[in-house]
Amino acid sequence: MAFHLRAATDQHRSFARTLTRQAMNRYYEHYGFIWSNDGFDTAWAKRESWLICRDDEVIGFISLSRDDDALFIRELHLIEACRGQGAGSWVMEQMIDKAGRLGLGLLRLTVFKTNPAKKLYLRQGLNIVSEENCFWQMERICQPPD
Repeated sequence: MAFHLRAATDQHRSFARTLTRQAMNRYYEHYGFIWSNDGFDTAWAKRESWLICRDDEVIGFISLSRDDDALFIRELHLIEACRGQGAGSWVMEQMIDKAGRLGLGLLRLTVFKTNPAKKLYLRQGLNIVSEENCFWQMERICQPPD
């Protein structure tokens, strides 16, 4: 199995929106949030998005933004049948490397406190730096490559 990233285009937005809604729906319902297709589409237009692929199969996507200090993972979702097979760890390693290559000192994300993905993020060296209601803000220091 070879994982790789492929740039997502606007033609992939529907796939990404559907996958995000499926992955996040239980958290939205639990915490009383309301899903908005328009909100997703507005965010999509402002972010850098990549398809996560295993060989020739698209198995997920990641959406990113950045500021002067950090690379932010805004969305990271895998098709349910493809979870637990190493793709998430591989993607996180790629993002840690990307942040370092870009000269950004931090990789950051926000996760629902009840989301089991937090275990992946902790394994990848992210630490909980703050909390707000039902979310944890996590970050990791990233070093530029040698």
